[in-house]
Amino acid sequence: MIQKNLENIKSQIPANTTLVAVSKTKPIEDLQEAYTAGQRIFGENKIQEMVDKYEALPKDIKWHMIGHLQSNKVKYMAHFVDLIHGVDKFSTLKEINKQAKKHNRVINCLLQAKIAKEATKFGLPFSEIEEILNSSSFTTLENIKVVGFMGMATFTDNQKQLQEEFSSLKTFFNTQKLKTAAKNCELNVLSMGMSGDFKLAIQEGSTMIRVGSSIFGNRNYN
Repeated sequence: MIQKNLENIKSQIPANTTLVAVSKTKPIEDLQEAYTAGQRIFGENKIQEMVDKYEALPKDIKWHMIGHLQSNKVKYMAHFVDLIHGVDKFSTLKEINKQAKKHNRVINCLLQAKIAKEATKFGLPFSEIEEILNSSSFTTLENIKVVGFMGMATFTDNQKQLQEEFSSLKTFFNTQKLKTAAKNCELNVLSMGMSGDFKLAIQEGSTMIRVGSSIFGNRNYN
């Protein structure tokens, strides 16, 4: 089933779009099945769960932290995490930098932009992202690299609204790509789109999608 689902999604996305299989709450066996089917990038939203899975599964898996990040938990994943999606504070970037340094690594990060109209969604306004990327204190963080932006659209069926939200982030991404000169910033990833809206997100310029339920079925929150 999982293999079939993966094949189905891959048949709908361009070759240059990265598929993150969102495996939160899913058992090791499900991830192993996806791995056997060729999937190598998995997204988790709880650090402890990701650490346990990292220890149990093959080491060529790339682990993405996609949940809201608490700074005090960064140390548990700093030795292996491949990409951190939801960075929405400068202080968090500083903490990731500090922990990456201890492991002699550079950790890739995405700044989370607030594009949704919902108050519950995390993220930085575009102006604050620009402020961070142009600040002198940002350039001192040598053990992180901001490789792009992440955005979560409003949970709605209104296609026009979704399109506008995705499009606004793509436009901002393009502008910053031309402007940002910091050595530790190289914008090439735009992470937008989940199970329900990834086709529209790709149409609007997403290069990375986060898909969970369409691969693994509904989540178990027991």
